[in-house]
Amino acid sequence: MADPQSEIRREEKNDAPETLEKSVTIDTLHNDEAVKVLATYAGDQEWTPEEEKKLVRRIDKRLTSILCATYGLQYYDKAMLSQAALFGLREDLQLSVGIRYSMSSAIFYLGFIVGAYPAILLAQRYPIERVIFGIVFLWGACLTCTAACHNWQSLYAQRFFLGFLESGVSPGFMLIVGGWFTKQEQALRMGAWYSMTGYVSIFSPLINYGLGHITGSLSPWRYMYLVAGSITILWSFVILFFMPPDPIRARGFSDREKYIAVARMRQNNSGVRNTHFKIGQVYELLLDRRFWMVFIMAFTMLVANGPVSTFIPLIIRDLGFSGLNSLLLVMPAGFVIGTIELVAPYVCYRWKGWRAYVVTICVCGTIIGSFILWKLPQSQKGARLFGVYILASYGGAYAVLMSMQIANTAGYTKRSVGSSGMFVGYCLGNFVGPLVFKATEAPRYNTGWIVTIATSIVCAVVSLIYRLDCVMENKRRDKAGQMEAFDHAYEDDLTDKKNPQFRYTL
Repeated sequence: MADPQSEIRREEKNDAPETLEKSVTIDTLHNDEAVKVLATYAGDQEWTPEEEKKLVRRIDKRLTSILCATYGLQYYDKAMLSQAALFGLREDLQLSVGIRYSMSSAIFYLGFIVGAYPAILLAQRYPIERVIFGIVFLWGACLTCTAACHNWQSLYAQRFFLGFLESGVSPGFMLIVGGWFTKQEQALRMGAWYSMTGYVSIFSPLINYGLGHITGSLSPWRYMYLVAGSITILWSFVILFFMPPDPIRARGFSDREKYIAVARMRQNNSGVRNTHFKIGQVYELLLDRRFWMVFIMAFTMLVANGPVSTFIPLIIRDLGFSGLNSLLLVMPAGFVIGTIELVAPYVCYRWKGWRAYVVTICVCGTIIGSFILWKLPQSQKGARLFGVYILASYGGAYAVLMSMQIANTAGYTKRSVGSSGMFVGYCLGNFVGPLVFKATEAPRYNTGWIVTIATSIVCAVVSLIYRLDCVMENKRRDKAGQMEAFDHAYEDDLTDKKNPQFRYTL
């Protein structure tokens, strides 16, 4: 007599092709691609908190570590200009004339602005891990070409194309984090990779300190760029082969792990991935006041990055320290900045409703640091160094702001274009920042500090207005009788405005 259990197993096996056939006809034009995983999974649809925590730890190990290392490399490459300036770059390339040095920093962000939207469109349409690989490989190659620059014009061209190539990294990373982590988890993960802008500054001076002692046929600053570019090219292959792009196509994860990774993301009400560009969502974004408030915050807080990324080693040198010692004194600043960029998102991770407040608090740190560097005399070395070390407190604010933008934007096209749009604001702030610090005003830089303080105050105020607007909109939706739920999380790729069950994160 045939075993009934065997018959059942045979029937299940015979049903398998039908399940696969269904996956072919799933509508991913209107719906999110996450429905493919949910529709084809035949196992237990419940999971324990311990099982989810184990999966999140695995995602962090596989994904967050790669994001952190990549962003650390990007900042190391991007900020090398200020350290190379201590080792002959300004003299060799005639950058000491007028605003040439400031422009060599600012023009990098013009390249960012030009490249941001093409990069994010490629990341939505094609496998994002391949797009990021191509970006990192080409930017590494471009970085090595800095060593061949022979005048300020050639450096301008190199810096523009370097910015163009690097522009897709931050918006791409925002999309990746938005597809893997819940709203509450996103702030800490954004902070983890963004904190590398600070922590890498602990180690990069040591590397460049050693390279600064080279007495070969080239100037020391040229060796800095050759080494950094070579490391970046090698790292691009790590991204290609090991970075999991999203829960739908991640290699090395079991079907159950993929199912849990996708199913738990329903609570975001914003989907995981959709490769179809929807122009209607772009129009909605352009008319969304909350997006423009985020844009203004990104622009105004990043004006302060002008003195941080371009002038900090020079400001320290103006206190009477040698070039090499100025480089070493950047290291404590890196630790302080990195810690703020990590602690601020952690506060938001532990306590709900604090994101806008944390943005305001961090920006106030930048305002205090700016006042110290503007008003205290050069003889107050200790106090001025303290001002240098807290000046980049805005970094914690920006890490939190990225998580707010991702958490409060639904609809994959709207979210991707919004991420790159926010990044354009970031770039404009970075472009303006170096230009308002005029070499003729050194070491006081009156214009630069006035602009930095004014824009930071605007950012702090807009952050509080943004929070109030989100609170009022959430209350309006509650009064309308549509309470927060996740019935339409993957249906029709709904935007935050079109889905009445969506609630804004504070």
